[in-house]
Amino acid sequence: MSDPIDLAAFPRDFAWGTATSAYQIEGAVAEDGRGTSIWDTFSHVPGAVDNADHGDTACDHYHRWPEDIALMKGLGTDAYRFSVAWPRVVPGGDGPVNKAGLDFYDRLVDGLLDAGITPSVTLYHWDLPQALQDRGGWTVRETAEHLAAYASVVAERLGDRVTQWATLNEPLCSGWIGHLEGRMAPGLTDLTAAVRASYHLLLSHGLATQAVRAAAPGARIGLVTNHSTVAPASTRPEDIEAAARMDGHTNRWWLDPVYGRGFPADMRELYGVELPERPGDPETIGAPLDWHGLNYYFPVTVSDDPAGPVPYAREVRLPDVPRTGMDWHIDADGLETFLLRLTEDYGVRRLYVTENGSAFPDTVGPDGRIDDPERTRYLEQHLAACASALRKGVPLAGYYAWSLLDNFEWAYGYDKRFGLVHVDYATQKRTMKTSGWRYADIIRAHRAAAAD
Repeated sequence: MSDPIDLAAFPRDFAWGTATSAYQIEGAVAEDGRGTSIWDTFSHVPGAVDNADHGDTACDHYHRWPEDIALMKGLGTDAYRFSVAWPRVVPGGDGPVNKAGLDFYDRLVDGLLDAGITPSVTLYHWDLPQALQDRGGWTVRETAEHLAAYASVVAERLGDRVTQWATLNEPLCSGWIGHLEGRMAPGLTDLTAAVRASYHLLLSHGLATQAVRAAAPGARIGLVTNHSTVAPASTRPEDIEAAARMDGHTNRWWLDPVYGRGFPADMRELYGVELPERPGDPETIGAPLDWHGLNYYFPVTVSDDPAGPVPYAREVRLPDVPRTGMDWHIDADGLETFLLRLTEDYGVRRLYVTENGSAFPDTVGPDGRIDDPERTRYLEQHLAACASALRKGVPLAGYYAWSLLDNFEWAYGYDKRFGLVHVDYATQKRTMKTSGWRYADIIRAHRAAAAD
């Protein structure tokens, strides 16, 4: 049984939303002047993505966005978090702006507003223009400066209607998984490159924050980071120290600089890579934010692994715990724990759960219905955790379910389905799943309670 959701804990103006990202749903990778991104390149490398899948067509959202907005209306959501594709707007990463690309997002924003849905724009969700990667990508400072210039272009065009902005999505994935582990674009396995990339990603966040504020003075700006609670596999001192290192690698490295603490000294020593710091950078990276977005999916348990890769901590697979189709441990309490940590340890004054969801295999029934009780249960459990966090004083202002649609799930291709809406990729037919209808029921019940 799922925990009951205390709907009275949610504020009257709580934002109920869904989230997507450009490369995962848009398709149309060679239309209307769009340039090539590192994910276009990486996904076509043999063996890089399961089943040799790629995002060339994805969910064809570029052409089907009115239908997708209608799905949001059917859910009753009043917020939508999406990303702008940098190579669609500035195909070369810097230089000429592609008017057709901006026009697409202009139409999308107007369509959302006409439907009563608040747009929340993420400026960078991993699709770096390949032209910039060819010049060093995130390992060079100029890329951070180019992101700020691109952010200014987008904010100048959309800032009269969009107030909710995120600079980056999950810089950990771009920095560590893309440059250290090699499982995401650009597919590097180089610690020095990864540390330099991590620095420039956070610098780009600070520079983009300045750029958006200058272009759209009414903007509310945040950063979206992904986190896991970290626990040692035993009470051995070595495992406890390994958990501290993993927490530094996964959590503190990405939060401490943003909240004025600088890059953690213990992790700098562990990595042994000199940061490309310049005077004024700490203040830029730590510029005050209007909100913070938490992406939460699973907790991590680790043991000491001195012979392994940085951070010398090996994830331990716990037996007899519920798991998603991604083989991720399901623990809704971890969401509440991290919301409390952001509030109490970092002083965050406005929070959103910007991604939270689960992949499970879906079966289309003979009647076309898609029952997904495991995904529904996951949703209910994590919303119950949000309610509990609210009762404890967490300033949570909204929840964005990942994801509106089944989509291209990066290195996993199309096999892993996170959507509240099923997508038949052969026909692009969209079908609401039982979890989507359940989300709609929760939203309606909250609004009814708030009205009373």
